[in-house]
Amino acid sequence: MTGRFGRPPGESPPRLSTELDPGLLARISRGARSVAGQVFALQASLVLLLITAAALALVFQARYDSERDARNRSLAAAEAFAHAPGLPAALDSSDPTRALQSLTEGARRGAGVDFIAVTSTNGIRYTDSRPELIGSRAGGDLSRAVSGESFTELFHGEPSDAVRAVVPVRDAHGMVVGLVATGIEVKKVSDVVEGQLPLLLGAAGAALLLGTAGAALVSGRLRRQTRGLGATEMARMNEHHEAVLHAVREGVLIISADHRLLLANDEARRLLDLPPQAEGRYVTDLGLDARTTSLLLSGRVATDEVHLAGDRLLAINVRPTKPYRGRPTGSVMTLRDSTELAALSGRAEVARERLQMLYEAGVRIGTTLDVVRTAEELTEVAVPRFADFVTVELLEPVLHGDDPELTAGMHSEMRRAAMDGVRTDQPLQPVGDLIRFDVPTAPMSAALNAGRAVLAADLNAAMGWRAQDEAGTRQALEYGLHSLISVPLQARGVVLGLANFWRAAATPDAFDEEDLSFAEELGARAAVSIDNARRYTREHATAVTLQRSLLPRVLPDQSAVDAAFRYLPAKAGVGGDWFDVIPLAGTRVALIVGDVVGHGVHAAATMGRLRTAVHNFSTLDMQPDELLGHLDELIDRIDQNESAAAAGPDADDPAGEAAAVTGATCLYAVYDPVSGSCTMASAGHPGPALVWPDGRVEFPELPVGLPLGVGGMPFEAVELRLPEASRLVLFTDGLLEDRDRDFDAGQVLLADALSRRGRSPDQACADVLDALLFPAPSDDIALLIADTRRLEADRIAEWEVPADPAAVSRVRGASARQLAAWGLEEIAFAAELILSELVTNAIRYGNAPIRVRILRDRQLICEVSDASSTSPHLRYAATTDEGGRGLFLVAQYADRWGTRYTERGKVIWAELSLTNGGGPAVPTPDLDALEDLAW
Repeated sequence: MTGRFGRPPGESPPRLSTELDPGLLARISRGARSVAGQVFALQASLVLLLITAAALALVFQARYDSERDARNRSLAAAEAFAHAPGLPAALDSSDPTRALQSLTEGARRGAGVDFIAVTSTNGIRYTDSRPELIGSRAGGDLSRAVSGESFTELFHGEPSDAVRAVVPVRDAHGMVVGLVATGIEVKKVSDVVEGQLPLLLGAAGAALLLGTAGAALVSGRLRRQTRGLGATEMARMNEHHEAVLHAVREGVLIISADHRLLLANDEARRLLDLPPQAEGRYVTDLGLDARTTSLLLSGRVATDEVHLAGDRLLAINVRPTKPYRGRPTGSVMTLRDSTELAALSGRAEVARERLQMLYEAGVRIGTTLDVVRTAEELTEVAVPRFADFVTVELLEPVLHGDDPELTAGMHSEMRRAAMDGVRTDQPLQPVGDLIRFDVPTAPMSAALNAGRAVLAADLNAAMGWRAQDEAGTRQALEYGLHSLISVPLQARGVVLGLANFWRAAATPDAFDEEDLSFAEELGARAAVSIDNARRYTREHATAVTLQRSLLPRVLPDQSAVDAAFRYLPAKAGVGGDWFDVIPLAGTRVALIVGDVVGHGVHAAATMGRLRTAVHNFSTLDMQPDELLGHLDELIDRIDQNESAAAAGPDADDPAGEAAAVTGATCLYAVYDPVSGSCTMASAGHPGPALVWPDGRVEFPELPVGLPLGVGGMPFEAVELRLPEASRLVLFTDGLLEDRDRDFDAGQVLLADALSRRGRSPDQACADVLDALLFPAPSDDIALLIADTRRLEADRIAEWEVPADPAAVSRVRGASARQLAAWGLEEIAFAAELILSELVTNAIRYGNAPIRVRILRDRQLICEVSDASSTSPHLRYAATTDEGGRGLFLVAQYADRWGTRYTERGKVIWAELSLTNGGGPAVPTPDLDALEDLAW
């Protein structure tokens, strides 16, 4: 039988146990003592402290804000009511209370304050929100308001504590006639703060929960990582770990089951020369010898196995590790250095050092294609690790890039090209001296004659060397030189020079046979690099000579510009940069810069072809864009012809291989000093820099066409109007850009260099190169700077000519008067004859308008222009022809003549020397009769 609650009658109900499990208590205690528990307690305490401080700060801030708001509201209400119209009059009335009580009550409700009281200057209330207080004196100090000052205060007293504002009321004369007091009870201000307390406390509680949860997460993560250990246990583990890593004088490696390195102590790193950050790498990536790697991969047990690691003999033991917390078993390897062969280790180190030196020689010798620098690199490699002093002598032709075969058998005299040593106060002859080898038994002469290295282990016993220069050798022996190896520098079976390796007192050990072999190998490697530099020097000198022979050496005489130039070949190989200044008809001048892609003799030759083509096309007096079009077509035709030649029967012959011209750029500009116009066009070339007379530097926008030889697209010309004393700067891209500087940065430096005022074109060239030139430019540099001039107005005469034959005589008369004014009567007859023929031809065969222009420059230039594009041709007239002899007479009397086409017709021009007064020795008819001889 059971009771009501399912228990036998008389049995007492079970008591709820209040005792905790001892194991649980132990875990809690251990957790509290662990590092994770201590960190949690510290973080929780900090969170609680910070949140409590923040909550208190928010409460005080809320109270402060509420009180400040009450002050502002009270003051605003008092100010508004005190300045209300009619208030002074109401105060001056017989019953201010009846006039103002209802108004103040309405203003109080509208302003949201607890009271508005109007008082007299002595504090007697006229109105109040509590009618029973009317007539009583207001409490507190009102003296500041009576004196005219508005203020707010925290008032304590009857009828209640309040935040009060008191404002004086002034009459029309500015006198204080009353006071207005408004306020909000302190109790209501406190109620506002207390209304915010639930929100503040709730936010603080939420922040506390979040902070505690975050601390718990951090503590849990730390507990998992520290496995619940306390500070003492962790310190003890760290001491054990540090002892194994650093203090144990036996190498220890721990390898995981997947053959990755888990741990290596300092001794193991030293003995095995492990790479940095080796932990985590596979065994095969540790750089161990093959036998040791195989042992670790096999997983077998090993006891005192001897392995070679570099020059060390290591005794190795390998044991498997026990499984731990479900992790698979790995292995642990211990090793110790058992090498006792110090002498063998020393010789191995010497051999390794020699191999390293040979490797460095291959890397460091021959970094440049300069003969002397290559010889210097040989001395730098050998000193001081192999020899105390090294000297290198080279044949004179080798230094200049010539073929040493031309001097075969003449090795008794060389020039010292390089020298290096451990000290500067050495007794050897300096660089640049001529070294003679007159004694055949001297080590140097013996090495040159035998074609192999010669060892003189003891210079005191080298009688041939001592006989070579008795005074010099005695000084060298006193200095301490005691051992020598002489190595002939040979390439392709030809002797280029001699390298001498010396040892002095700094290295007491003499050279031996092993050193001889090493020196011979070192000299062989250096000889190849010196021969390469020699051959390059010869090709470079040839290309430079060709390039300079094809470039203008002096600029032609002309009056349009004052020009200067610079050309610098690249250190690594001459390119195809060029420039030119070509005088044109009508005092104009053409300024050209160009660049052929590539280096060497072919680029220089191609440049010469292009420059010649530009000269030929410029004689046709074409516009810049038209000239570039013809040049592009010519290059394309040359490329096609050379490509066909290269594909012919001799296509496989390197000597007959033809190279294309494609890849050339050109900038062509024509400046006219009469009008000040400059017309230019570009074929893939950077535009010029323009320096205005005020010093401003600009880079005009110029349509850049395709490079020459690409074809298919027309070129576009741009015309600029330049005032006198403007400066045009034409350049190739090698001036601005290089491996360490881009084109835009070069433009900035160029603009800075050109902005200097008062510099001549030649000085400006020097400024530009000083600012932009690299120590070893990788590309050619061509720079052309031209200051523009204008032809004075008094040197120009122009006339409009009507299409009437009778106008010819008037032109002759006007020209005769102008020539007389210029003092050129000596050439007046020839000029009149030329103008008569040209004007007659324009009237008969040309189209209006017809103009005549005479320019006085270095020559007298006569120009006749018309709107016809028909060009005259020089010919011999038959005896039966009535005309056709006029152009023949023009050609006889003029120094030069020609035709140039314009957008609206043509100009026929002729030039006469200013001192040519006699003219040709031909019969000259009357000038009036010459009109009938026109062509």
